[in-house]
Amino acid sequence: MLKKLTKPLALAVALTASSLTLAADKVTFQLDWLPGGDKAPVYVGIKEGFFSAEGLDVSIASGRGSTDAVTKMATGQSDVGTGDIGALMAAKATDGVPVSAVMAYFNEAPHAFFTLEGSSIKSIKDVAGKSIATSPFTSSNIFLPLVLKENGLPEDSVKLVKSDPGALSPMLMTGNIEGIIAWTTNVALFEKQAAEAGKKLVVIPWSEAGLSLYSSSLLASDKFLKDRPDVAKRFVKAFAKSVEFTYANPEKAGADIHAIVPEVDAAVAAAQIKSIQNLVYNDVTKKEGFGTLSKERIASTWKLVAEANKLPLDKADPEIMVNRGFMPE
Repeated sequence: MLKKLTKPLALAVALTASSLTLAADKVTFQLDWLPGGDKAPVYVGIKEGFFSAEGLDVSIASGRGSTDAVTKMATGQSDVGTGDIGALMAAKATDGVPVSAVMAYFNEAPHAFFTLEGSSIKSIKDVAGKSIATSPFTSSNIFLPLVLKENGLPEDSVKLVKSDPGALSPMLMTGNIEGIIAWTTNVALFEKQAAEAGKKLVVIPWSEAGLSLYSSSLLASDKFLKDRPDVAKRFVKAFAKSVEFTYANPEKAGADIHAIVPEVDAAVAAAQIKSIQNLVYNDVTKKEGFGTLSKERIASTWKLVAEANKLPLDKADPEIMVNRGFMPE
């Protein structure tokens, strides 16, 4: 009798396991830019099994900037993703977009001036009177007047030269421009390119010159949070684990990205992860804990975002831009 039951029982177990696999909740993750070291956690979550362990089947959608990412989440094309919280705050204040920040990722902003050793630009004050190249749609451009003001420089003291993001590094390396605006997430790649040109990169972070605020954050569609709260909770939990693994194991994280996106060099991605660890783990993290969106710092971030976007401070309550109900315990 036992022998007769063995095969049916085995089949039942197999079907149950298959059903559990098929029942994995699908989640569309929205990138706000091209894959690279700073985007590692979502790839790590897939390759290391953090998402599957939570019963999630995560797919990744490409993006072209934080505003684009927020729009795609707001219109239901994606469920959750990363983006600059400043872009979310501006969109929430002006258009009431149904997207909220659920967890901090970078609690310091990655904006910076890049130049080369031997340049006349030694500090932020030295950019006065210079032509500086920048991408036309980077969020850095709206914060530039604030960092100039903080350092005693008028808004028109810098002439911005708008260029395609891919052209910024070549312009700098060839000497066609003395300085560029980029994110510190690009340091590892630009250092490699500078070394190949026999030059040395110099980075002047704006976070060290008075511009301290939350930046890249985990954002989610309000509909996703309302309709699938358990899925959202599990996703945030797995994503937090992925961030922790990424910065504890940069080489493995770089290999995980490369495995999914072969055109991303694993070594460069690992170097990027190492170079931006201070955006994720720093004095703010020590004070507030990882991922926390504190009421005080959200308010100060909104104040800077409002000023940068020329919005009245009372245009919106920054607390409506955050949903803290999905943070891992």
